[in-house]
Amino acid sequence: MDDNFSDKHIIDSWLQNAKPWVVAIRDNEIASRTLLTNKAITDTILQKKPKTVLDIGCGEGWLARRLSDSGITTLGIDVVPGLVDEANRLGGGIFKLIPYEQLSQRVIKEKFDVAVCNFSLLGNESVNHVFNCIPHVLNEQGYFIIQTIHPINGCGHVKYQDGWRKGTWAGFNQQFTNPPPWYFRTLETWKALFKLNKLELIEILEPVNSHIKEAVSIIFISQLAANK
Repeated sequence: MDDNFSDKHIIDSWLQNAKPWVVAIRDNEIASRTLLTNKAITDTILQKKPKTVLDIGCGEGWLARRLSDSGITTLGIDVVPGLVDEANRLGGGIFKLIPYEQLSQRVIKEKFDVAVCNFSLLGNESVNHVFNCIPHVLNEQGYFIIQTIHPINGCGHVKYQDGWRKGTWAGFNQQFTNPPPWYFRTLETWKALFKLNKLELIEILEPVNSHIKEAVSIIFISQLAANK
């Protein structure tokens, strides 16, 4: 496999870009997040009225801090030390340095009402592993919620089929370097991942930018099947 298109390259990129990312979030530099997607994922989680949340790929912990305002306890995990350190510095939850590949019942022994991945499922093998582990970290009838790039927008001029895509920092400040690649999945492939891992896909949301009339993301809401 070309190392430029791999889960490892994604991690390497984020290790390099942790500091500018912290600044970008702090200064609200990412328009789509501040205008729509942050509220979309927060509202979706709050509608489920959870007491506990597992934030997979928590970054600098903004979501945990937002949820803590509603009395929700969040455990955030991430592979990037600089982001986990910043999350712990700012507080609002419990944050641990745990790579996706180490996500397991042995590492995370507690169970949660909601597990969430907010624009944090970018790889191939790592995403399959996360899905495989989700049923073991959810309470009975718990929810797994994903917000990610909408397949329609993510396809671009490439064929509508699963595969690696080049990354870009277009729209970000010049401090960002070495953009991470990401693994594109069709809508049917996303659906199949839920079914394969005994998660019932109960709703799909498409947050739309009312000014440009385009979906800026897609939100999958799934629930642990009763007969898992």
